[in-house]
Amino acid sequence: MAYRALTDNEIFILENNNCWAEDWSKIEVDEDGFQPKFLHRVIFYGDIRLGAFEKNVEVSKGFFKHSGINDATLRNVTVGNNCLIEKIGNYIHNYTIGDDCLIANVSVMETTEGATYGQGNVISVLNEAGDGNIIMFPELSSQFAALMVKHFKDKDLKNAIRRLVSEEIARLTPAVSTIGNNVKIVNSKEITNTIIHNDCEISGASRLCDCTILSSEHANVYIGTGVICENSIISEGSSIINSAKIQDCFIGETCHIANGFTASQSVFFANSYMANGEACAAFCGPFSVSHHKSTLLIGGMYSFYNAGSATNFSNHAYKMGPLHHGTLERGCKTASGSHVVMPATIGAFSVCFGKITNHPHTEALPFSYIIAYNEEPCIVPGRNIATVGLYRDVRKWPKRDLRPQSSQKSIINFEWLSPFTASEIVRGKNTLKALKKASGATSDCYIYNGYTIKASSLDKGIQLYDVALRIYMGEMLKKAKHLDILDKPLEQHSINVWSDLGGLLLPDYEEQRILEDIKSGSLETIEDVNDRFKEINSNYYRYAWDWTRFLIEHYYGSKDISETIEAQIIDDYNDALKTWISEICKDAEKEYSMGDVDKEVLEDFLEKLEQENSNTIIN
Repeated sequence: MAYRALTDNEIFILENNNCWAEDWSKIEVDEDGFQPKFLHRVIFYGDIRLGAFEKNVEVSKGFFKHSGINDATLRNVTVGNNCLIEKIGNYIHNYTIGDDCLIANVSVMETTEGATYGQGNVISVLNEAGDGNIIMFPELSSQFAALMVKHFKDKDLKNAIRRLVSEEIARLTPAVSTIGNNVKIVNSKEITNTIIHNDCEISGASRLCDCTILSSEHANVYIGTGVICENSIISEGSSIINSAKIQDCFIGETCHIANGFTASQSVFFANSYMANGEACAAFCGPFSVSHHKSTLLIGGMYSFYNAGSATNFSNHAYKMGPLHHGTLERGCKTASGSHVVMPATIGAFSVCFGKITNHPHTEALPFSYIIAYNEEPCIVPGRNIATVGLYRDVRKWPKRDLRPQSSQKSIINFEWLSPFTASEIVRGKNTLKALKKASGATSDCYIYNGYTIKASSLDKGIQLYDVALRIYMGEMLKKAKHLDILDKPLEQHSINVWSDLGGLLLPDYEEQRILEDIKSGSLETIEDVNDRFKEINSNYYRYAWDWTRFLIEHYYGSKDISETIEAQIIDDYNDALKTWISEICKDAEKEYSMGDVDKEVLEDFLEKLEQENSNTIIN
């Protein structure tokens, strides 16, 4: 935009409109479209730049007012084209405002010395009393955050990441707070040291301080009534409404924080939904959900997680402070009234019931029910494999990813059966067989790390784990044939450990390669690191097929996948799939028998279940 000085006639008109300037010579205006008649009762201090005022602005549905500035005090402010700014109770100070913005009935907006915009803020996740382990910056993904948390004791890595983040922030951070184009800020009190990107709407917020709001045209951010956000970054497509209070947090893409939810020193990624409750030092990965007032997420790492009402995590043993923390691997749930005392690690897709106080580590028994309603806590291994809940969950998550393609920083692999979960299933099956062998096949129950497993539950767990493994191998065989990677050369010569890095499933050797490349400087920018994550994700099925070939070798006793072995895998897959569907049908009918599910709902579910899976049988 080209600017010029005010003419004497324009100054005369402004003064007649009850405008005043500390120094009229410090005001520059758009050389073509500036019209002084649209400014009334405006006080100017410092350096001012004003755009054109040529269009109407929609202030409410069907209600348009002409762009301009009325009843405002500005100091060191740049205003873009066709903005409407009015009823500024105090002042706007040190701000650059884009085009087509509406700012009305706002108390104060300013940039002060030392503004950080929430960027470079170091927070302590999981260990509430520990050293900071996540550095916040706009392009933070769940993978990058998980990498920092998992390896925060690696000082060389931490220093290298600090350098990358510092360079990123220095390159992108403006000298003063900025507001993008098509931004609406109305009926709000204080906005300090806050960068607001395009197409954001802020209505009735109480306080935004040292924040970056990464709104965009196709994924706008909405901040609602009574909201307080401090030292935080809010990503594309998210909404924070109804008196939520956020401090020292990163809010990822398309998250929803509502209804008085309070959060501090926490991160939330990709489609997480938080309402009514509280989070502290929590790592909430993709699709983490908490709806209830009495629910507290503290000192834990979660993803694809659903918190029941009155769920509580305890990180304080009243000895050395709130140091304790744990992990609920992807897909876990906690039932109403659950209480998990950290440290604890709960295996993937498990469900917790009751007050769990004996610090369980059940990653070797995924898909289990962990029950602690009495003095004899028990585990029902593998039970969740054959439930309606799991079946619905794994199908709903991809459909509920609301992020546009242009706003997907965090990578999400939706596979519920993967080398990550299948390796745990193998451990689970072997663990149960070893328990049975050690205690004898005639035992009524077995003890696993202080938990009781009934003999019938143990046998059923072995069966369900085997069903899941056969389904996994059949699905991977189909995928390998479809991608024409059935006979591709192996990348590695041993079965590798796999990780779930904030929603990205990857072999451990690739994770280690990222660490070394960051420390060596081979990955020179944040973009380079995020591109590496994307590259790994794009090769997921190649890596997974390598791992699956070793599983097939172990399961079927053959290094080569001959036609005979392939036929056996297909037969076993078809039988396992039918067994799995049959078990899910039984679970649905059991729920129907409780009396509050309509017959039509059951029949509709069973019909869809049959239709969806008849197409997956391999002929």
